Order: sequence, then C-alpha cells, then structure tokens
Amino acid sequence: MAIINLIEQKRDGGELTTEQIEWFVRAYTAGDVPDYQAAALMMAIYLRGMNRREIVDLTLAMARSGEQLDLHEVAPFIVDKHSSGGVGDKTTLVVQPMVAACGVPVGKMSGRGLGSSGGTLDKMESFPGWSPDLTLEQFKRQLADIGLVLAGQTGDLAPADGKLYALRDVTGTVASTPLIAASIMSKKLASGADAIVLDVKMGQGAFMPTVEMARELARIMVDIGQDAGRQTVALITDMNQPLGHAVGNALEVKEALDTLTGGGPADFWGHCLDVAGYMLLLAGKAGTVEEAKALATAARDDGRALDKFRALVHAQGGDPSTVDHPERLPQARLVEPVHAGRDGFLAGINARAIGWSCVRLGAGRQVKEDTIDYGVGMIIPVKVGDHLAAGDLLGTIHANDPARLAQARREFLEALTWSDEPVAPLPHLYEIVE
Repeated sequence: MAIINLIEQKRDGGELTTEQIEWFVRAYTAGDVPDYQAAALMMAIYLRGMNRREIVDLTLAMARSGEQLDLHEVAPFIVDKHSSGGVGDKTTLVVQPMVAACGVPVGKMSGRGLGSSGGTLDKMESFPGWSPDLTLEQFKRQLADIGLVLAGQTGDLAPADGKLYALRDVTGTVASTPLIAASIMSKKLASGADAIVLDVKMGQGAFMPTVEMARELARIMVDIGQDAGRQTVALITDMNQPLGHAVGNALEVKEALDTLTGGGPADFWGHCLDVAGYMLLLAGKAGTVEEAKALATAARDDGRALDKFRALVHAQGGDPSTVDHPERLPQARLVEPVHAGRDGFLAGINARAIGWSCVRLGAGRQVKEDTIDYGVGMIIPVKVGDHLAAGDLLGTIHANDPARLAQARREFLEALTWSDEPVAPLPHLYEIVE
C-alpha cells in the first residue's frame, strides 16, 4: 500500500478499509510513514470524519500496535477513568487515590497537555524527581504493592497512539471525534482496565463544544468499550468555565492536595465525587452511586486518600514530604492580582481562552519541543453567575516573565463577559451515557 492513496481516499470523502487502517497503524508505528504524511491523513480524517466501523478499526489497530496489558495476575478487577480534556481538570489527582483507598486498584496511563488542556503527567512532574516512566513490569509491581499507578504511555503499550497523540497537538487535528475516541479507548483497551469511567467535557474549554457533540463522542466510546467486553459509562460534564479555581501545573496540584484534606472548590469536589462514585459503582463496591460517594468521602475524611497519594509520589521517585508541604512545589516569581473594573454579574469565563493564555505563560506547550514552567498559571475563584462589585478580586496571575504576565492579564480580562442582569450558574453534570 501507499500512504498517498489513503490520504487522497479520505480527502475525497471515501472510507478506509480495515486492511488500510491496520496497514497505516503498523507502518506509522514502525517509522515507515513520515510525520508530515501522517499529519495529512489526520487532517483528512478531521475534515471528512470516519464511520462507526472505521473508528472501531482504528481503535483496535492502535490498541494492538504494542503489548496489551493483562493485570489480573496482580489484581482481580481494575477500574480506570479518563477525561476528554479540560482547563483546570486535575480530577485524577483526587479521584485515583480516593478510589484506591476504597480497595479498588487503579492502574492508569495518562497523557501530556493537549491543546489548551493541561496534562495529568505535567501536573505530577511538579514534584521534583517524580517520573511517569515505568516499564510494564514496574507498572504491575506497583499496582500489586500499593494498588495505585499513574504512568505515562510506554513505548510498548499502544505506541501508535503515543506518536499520533503528540502529532495531533501541533497540527490542528485535536478536536476530531474519531481521533479523540480512538486515542482514548485504544489506551484503555491496551492498559487492561475491566471498567472505565469516561469524563466527556463539553463547552468552550472542551474539544466538544455542545452537549450533542459530547453525547456523540460518549456514545462511540461507550459502545467501543462494551464491544470489547469492558464495563463503560460516560459522564457529560461542563467545561464552559475552568474546573475549580487553579489553572497551571503546580497550582492545580496544590488545589488537589487541598481537596484531599477536606478543602478545595465546591464545584471541583462535586465533580470528583461524581467520577469516584461511578468508578466504585462499576467495581461493585456499592449498590448505588450515593453509597459509592459516601465511601469516597469517608476515604478522604479519614486521611486514607491522602496516604495513597503520598504513596504514589514516593513509589515513582518523588519526595513524599512535599505532599504535606506544598509550598515546596515550584512557585512563580511574579504574582499579580486582577480586580473587577465594574459592578455586575459574571456572564461568562471563556475556558479555552484561559487555557491558551496559561499555555503562553509557559504552563503548556505550543510546539512539541517546548518545556513546561511548572509554577505559572492562574487562580480564578469567581464563577459564572457571581455578582461582583468594582474592585473585587477576579483572580491572580502567576508568571515568571513580566511581558507574559502583562499579556496574560489582558487575555484574562478579555475572557470575561458581564451582564447587568442576574445570570444563572452553569450546570455541572448534563447526563450519563451507559
């Protein structure tokens, strides 16, 4: 086969056969297809889409591009969660240790930042020395020892997705339903989870701008999971404003630690409870979601969840004392408050604009080679629907460069919209897809 034929076929609206898809995944993984041609095919898929059969074929081919992990030798039942990406989404850092503290092993592969969304691995690397790089044997051993693993994608597990994931981030092909579904589910199928809770974001700060588009993505992924014999449920949640208050790696870690010790923003804690509740429900630890949420809350309140988080940091090379002394995490040199210039009701906080502004501060990558500045970002304690007076605090910007700070201040204020009339708060959870 020739890659140019696949590019032209999809460019012109045709369907790729199972054999063509499997060939492309094998050839790209082996390095026989260059990035520029793979990027052209990704753009053709972005523009033309894929049908149900093509998406399943792509997902399975990506899952089979490397080793497929069987974790049952170390744990009888594994539950995992995945978010489709959001601004301020540090949910894994709270949910994973809570669920593990309830006796359900959680072996999770996470990714880097993608577009305006922060990456879980980037956040955890705020802990000096912490590493997501585990061999499959290390992954299994840690899961058996502490019931908790947060690893990067190894070269042996779904390697095709690892290459395509980085390529999509810098070629404008992130927001494609087929590519998002195949990326997420190929990792889940390859990494050995028996049950999967999917957090599908919708809104300005998500890859799916509407509930309808989020539902389509959720339905595809749930169907893929069911076809592969995995218990799968999807929550469609809001991303029209940042989740919680913190946006930026170390800032989000501090907020997660605050949440694990009984504090944290109300919207973020509520979201963590929803996700943890469904993970525990699928694992058979409770008969109802409310019972499962009570178990998760108890694991937080008695300190077991924080103990699990501390064990996770230690097991992967970080200093566990930093968990109890978050002031040791990276901090920005410049911290500037931003105040409201008028009275009124906050009508909107453009999460995508906030996310990209934080990327430009250094919290994310604009090209693959960019390095992360772990201390920069924003703290935004206000929410849509809040009534504010002129002079009230809107947020703080954390930066290490004066010019970038000035730009972020402008972008932050431009991301806000106001109303003289009351504005209803945004819903958090729109629906469940099972």
